[in-house]
Amino acid sequence: MHLTPEEKDMLAGKQGHATKKSMEILVALGEIYGAKRLVPVSSVQVSGVSYKNLGDAGIEFLSELAEDGRARVKTTLNPAGMDLENWRLQGIDPGFASKQLEVIDAYRRLGLEISCTCTPYLAGNEPGFGEHIAWGESSAVVYANSVLGARTNREGGPSALAASLTGRTPLYGYHLDANRVATLTVDVSAELATPEDFAAMGYSVGKVVKNGVPYFRGIRQAGLEESKELSAALASSGGVAMYHMEGVTPEAKSPPSGTEAISFGRRDLAEATAGLNDEGDPDFVSVGCPHCSLKELATIAGLLRSRKVTREFWICCSREVKRQSDEKGYSKVIEGSGAKFACDTCMVVAPIEGMGFHVVATNSAKACHYLRNSGLRVRFLTLERCVMEATRPR
Repeated sequence: MHLTPEEKDMLAGKQGHATKKSMEILVALGEIYGAKRLVPVSSVQVSGVSYKNLGDAGIEFLSELAEDGRARVKTTLNPAGMDLENWRLQGIDPGFASKQLEVIDAYRRLGLEISCTCTPYLAGNEPGFGEHIAWGESSAVVYANSVLGARTNREGGPSALAASLTGRTPLYGYHLDANRVATLTVDVSAELATPEDFAAMGYSVGKVVKNGVPYFRGIRQAGLEESKELSAALASSGGVAMYHMEGVTPEAKSPPSGTEAISFGRRDLAEATAGLNDEGDPDFVSVGCPHCSLKELATIAGLLRSRKVTREFWICCSREVKRQSDEKGYSKVIEGSGAKFACDTCMVVAPIEGMGFHVVATNSAKACHYLRNSGLRVRFLTLERCVMEATRPR
């Protein structure tokens, strides 16, 4: 792999231990995937932030890099394992909280923005069309490649952090035109009325397309909320990093001749939705996986007006979107109902399996996937039905 003189200096340790360690990671990754060179990146989003996933070994690794490493480009963080300001209200164990704050302190010393969101594009990290980036959160990767037209692979936590500390990433995979073409056509005849319908479709298609690039035909329109739910679901059931939607996404071109095609109709939608539901009466309700948009908070506030919650109800969003919600007056209504904002975190990376909950109601196909893996039962509902469930009399 060709390296510039500056990159050779980085690899030789002339710019510090953390930079050297980072270059070793990137060069090894590039050689594995046949990259001919590194490419500069304009932004990074680092996954591997929750202490639940990192453990003590992760803290040790980050602390070592923080001795002399510093971010060279705009770098934001994926959700942590708790709300960094109001973790006590969430019922987080103080021992877990102490460890989580050690993780955040290490990232802060590295010069990363303590944004802690899976929707960085809603919190000030929105790359432009054609920009090379290195993002780690799977749902954000799909959104960036597909909706924004930026270019990123599905980075692991170490490789994304290495990109931040060097400002570079190997030029392979979805950074190259040849790998951004459709591999499967999906002819959609089902009526997709809600973002949750897009999520159910994405979860079903992800199982079929696996690591490929689906091309959706027949969808008239898809807004931000629909696109982020589709992105998250595709990345959860499959290894999808990009999709095209005819007439909607910026790189949607006719699939290559001979591309396999499948259909997705009304029956497929019903089966996909049913497959995301378990039996049981929810004792915990959580929305915002990926993190809620301001529009979704407005909807929640409207539904909660003059209502009180009867179950633990978390609304997950970035701190930036929460700030916007405060200005609009939505937060006052939401918190007045007894619902709790869970900024910086979500139901997937927080240690909720140890909090005594058994059945979780959520509007997220991604959350259903990962919560089941944690041994919890799930109910997959629309955003509106989640609010109704949270306020239903016991």
